[in-house]
Amino acid sequence: MIHLLLVSLIWAFSFGLIKNHLAGVDASLVTLLRLLLALAVFLPFFRWSGLGRDWLWAKLMGIGAVQYGVMYLAYLNAFRFLQAHEIALLTITTPLFVCWINDLWTHRWHPVHLGAAVLSVAGAGVLVYARVDGAPALAGLLLIQLSNACFAFGQLAYRRIRERHPGPPDRAWFALLFAGGILAAIVIPSPGAATATAVGDLATAQWLVLVYLGVIASGAGFFLWNYGATQVNAGTLAAMNNIKIPLAILVSLLVFGEEADWSRLLLGGLLMVAGVAWAERSKKPAPTRSS
Repeated sequence: MIHLLLVSLIWAFSFGLIKNHLAGVDASLVTLLRLLLALAVFLPFFRWSGLGRDWLWAKLMGIGAVQYGVMYLAYLNAFRFLQAHEIALLTITTPLFVCWINDLWTHRWHPVHLGAAVLSVAGAGVLVYARVDGAPALAGLLLIQLSNACFAFGQLAYRRIRERHPGPPDRAWFALLFAGGILAAIVIPSPGAATATAVGDLATAQWLVLVYLGVIASGAGFFLWNYGATQVNAGTLAAMNNIKIPLAILVSLLVFGEEADWSRLLLGGLLMVAGVAWAERSKKPAPTRSS
């Protein structure tokens, strides 16, 4: 679970960096450059071993196209309609998508997993309830929900692939996920394509942010997140998706100089910790009653 916590801290910086330094830059360009940088991180580790059977290479690229390509295009385009804090708030539904998709795939109802997700969402809701400034634009809301669903699907799909094909270490195949995301970014048209930003127009500060987002947040971050997803059950994975929200608030306080309600931060954090603890406990077999 330490991998998921570390990545949540890395991602906590992303909302403010995107809004403050990449506002107005075409979402397709940001998606493409971010994923190209992430791909460069993992190309040296790529190995073809085992990828030829069962079209495994195509399945991994398909997962990457959804989890990284479509997710980023929807997420970044939502900044055209919503403020950064509204986007952060609306990501609280990701755990529900994780539980719903997992239950759909397994054909089983997991009330403990759903309960952990509900606790996590409730905790995030406590944090953000008083910060929502009116109803967000419907287009932005739908884009964020699409982004959440794609991210949830990718996590679970990658888990299933690795369970069936333990094979080489994750780093040997991970480049294919980013390649799939790049393909999606190229093929899927962006609403802002008519006013696309040229690479040469990017300022030095914007390039530094892109390097952070591509190499650290997307490259190392998504690798550690998907690896961490293979080490926990679906309930813990669902709850951990919202840990980045209180961390993002702390980053806003300490780095970007924003203000937060500490009582809400504490209460919301406790609810999310309870969700994680409940999900973790569900992994342990119930003790047998002695005769």
